[in-house]
Formats: sequence, C-alpha cells, structure tokens
Amino acid sequence: MKSYEVNFDGLVGPTHNYGGLSYGNVASQSNSQQGSNPREAARQGLAKMKALMEMGFQQGVLAPQERPDVAALRSLGFSGSDAEVIRRAAKEAMPLLVASCSASSMWVANAATVSPSADTADGRVHFTAANLNCKYHRSIEHPTTSRMLGAMFSDERHFAHHAALPAVAQFGDEGAANHTRFCRDYGEAGVEFFVYGRSAFDSRYPAPQKYPARQTLEASQAVARLHGLSDDGVVYAQQNPAVIDQGVFHNDVISVGNGEVLFYHEDAFLETGAVLAQLQAKLAGKGGNFQAICVPRSAVAVEDAVRSYLFNSQLLSRADGSMLLVVPEECRNNERVWAYLNQLTGQGPVKEVKVFDLKQSMQNGGGPACLRLRVALKESELAAVNQGVIMTASLYDTLVQWVDRHYRDRLGEADLADPQLLDECRTALDELTRILKLGSVYPFQRQP
Repeated sequence: MKSYEVNFDGLVGPTHNYGGLSYGNVASQSNSQQGSNPREAARQGLAKMKALMEMGFQQGVLAPQERPDVAALRSLGFSGSDAEVIRRAAKEAMPLLVASCSASSMWVANAATVSPSADTADGRVHFTAANLNCKYHRSIEHPTTSRMLGAMFSDERHFAHHAALPAVAQFGDEGAANHTRFCRDYGEAGVEFFVYGRSAFDSRYPAPQKYPARQTLEASQAVARLHGLSDDGVVYAQQNPAVIDQGVFHNDVISVGNGEVLFYHEDAFLETGAVLAQLQAKLAGKGGNFQAICVPRSAVAVEDAVRSYLFNSQLLSRADGSMLLVVPEECRNNERVWAYLNQLTGQGPVKEVKVFDLKQSMQNGGGPACLRLRVALKESELAAVNQGVIMTASLYDTLVQWVDRHYRDRLGEADLADPQLLDECRTALDELTRILKLGSVYPFQRQP
C-alpha cells in the first residue's frame, strides 16, 4: 500500500495584520503596526499550494479561524452586541482587540502534533491540538482547531483526536513546529523527534535569558504518551537556549527534517553529538539510514538563518528519492544563505531549491514550514480524509475567487475597530465551510 506525506497549508485569514504580538519572533516585532494586504497574503499562500500540487506532491488546505474573536473579548468583560463589544474593546483595550483579530492560525505548523499510524499503539493517526499558551492571541485557537481537524479527519477507524494539554506554563505546547519524524518510508514505523526549549520541573536544564522557551519537555513527553509512541521510536532534544535568545522561537526556525534526513544549523541543539547518535541508532533499528546535513556557523550565522528563514523551509521527497527544498524569497536575497544553497544542491540528497514569494507571511514571522501541517497517510487513510480539503486545480480556482470577493487589499490597526470587518469575515468563512465541506466549525455557526 502506498503512503504519502500530505502538507495541509494554512489559508491566510481575512484579518491578516501586523500586530507585533509575538515577543521572541524578530520579524513579528520589527514589522509591528505596518499595513498588511490580506488578499495578497492569501494569494501568495495559495500559489505555493498550487505549485506543489502541480509538481506531484499531495497538498491540502486548513481553513482560518473566526476573527475578531468576539467570544474571547466577552470572556474578558466586554459586553453588548458584537459591534458594541468591538467598539468598546477598541476604546478601552486596543491591544486586546488586536490580539483577538490575529490571523496567526495561518501558521498551522503550530496547530497540532501528528503521529502516523505506523508509530502509534492502536494503529491510528493521532492528533493533539497545541495549547499555544505562551501567547494569548494563539492560546485562543485550539478549540476551533480541534473542531477543524475533527471535520477533516473524522473517520474514527483511522484517526484519533486529543484535546490540547492543560493551558499552564509547565505544559507549553507549540505543536509540529517543534516536532518532526524520520522514516525509511512514510508508511513504515519511524522515529519521532521532539525538540523542547526547557524543562518545567527540572532546574538542571539551562533556559534562555532573553526570550521565552515556548515548548517544554513535559509537554512533548505527554503528547508522546497520548499518541501511544514506543520508547524506541522517540528522541527528545533540547534546543540551544542561546539561539532562542537570538530569535529562534521554534525549532523549525533552526532545523527541518524529512524521510531519513535532518537539515540543521550547527548551533541548533544542546549536546548535538548525543542527539544525532540517538537518531541514527533508533532509525537504524527501524531499517532506516539517518543522514545529517549540518550548516556550519562559518557559512551561515544564526542571525542570517533567522532573517532569511533558511530552515523554516519544506524538505520534500520526490518519487526518484531526491529531495526538494522549498525556501522563501528572503533566502535568495541573503548573499551568504544563497551562496550556501547553491553549493548544497551539488552534493547529498537535496537536488533542487525552489523559491516562493511569501512576503506577507514572512513579515509577520512565518515561512514555508510555518504554513504547513504535515500528515503522513497510508492510501486508505488518505481516502478517508474529507476530500473537500484536498487541493485540486478546481479548488484552487474557487479559493482564489473566494479570496478576491471577500478579502481587503489593505488592513491597518484602525480597521480592526470597524465592526463591519467582523461581518465580512463571517460571511466569508460561512461560504468557505461549504466550499471545503467542513460543516459548522466556527462559533458563530454554532450559536442557537
């Protein structure tokens, strides 16, 4: 039976704006309060999906969240009609309104952690929605994320869903942005690689001094238990606290893995030698041949990696066994990074680099890897997925037309205070759920 890695990309939402909400994310902070273009952002994301689909990769789409989140504002004491809630929040607590309008759910690498059926005790694909409790604007996502994933992967014979971990600092969970998987074949048992920033209960582990470490060891261990993973199929590694303090807020900003290959920066991890030895030994036990591609700091400094998002790339396996590296335009614009990439393709498994313009997402701190949630599926499991979310040429055309009808081409902070924006978003999302065959996944659709 064939197996595939399906990339479900986040569709950029109608309220895409630069709120500067993510402390520790250099791009998010540096572009705070600039005007955004939601229509262009959504089109850029869709163009990447279409291009990869046409190259033969399995591609899906994950819908955005309802924003502004009026229910969240109500829970913080704002009352009245929906319009009154928005006006009052804008007048009394604009930062809360900005947070409630965030379109950060576009970065679906943070939506959940996914374990393929070949790795789990019950032989089903397991999903655990990320609590994202390090940042308020993201912590409000997981209830809708869980409903969304449940609508996409609804067949209980093949899929199992877990609620987000407790929303406390000790179990900070940022989803697949700190998780990858190595395997000889997507349908075979593999080794799941969990990277954490700190331990919540053991002070012997070093921690960053400037920026928060968002993922805890304890959260990663809890997800592994929930998914029924065996000890011989899991490796835990601590992210280097020094690179977190340089703006590497998730592991997918400093390394990316796929198949039998780990592409990583020399300064990505603590105790790198021990980590690589574990990955090699455990993958060998699954019949795989682990390969590590180390980018030395002498070639690419951490600062260059953060500015270009070299590692926030997609490493994709072609049918002939070679790999394609999908990078943002910012990599080509960085002289040192581009020089490294030109020599990378001359040796080893990465044979081609494909560049995409994702400027609207990049300016808010999310590159190609942030925009996709990877789900390894056997042929029968792929057939059980809600086919409305699988990208086709027809769906692409429909979504582009949908974006053009409903999205604004400019959005600033003052626009978020306009109650009309909420009506526009709800109209758009109600139509989108019909296009993607999701049912009533949004709070406004579930109200009596």
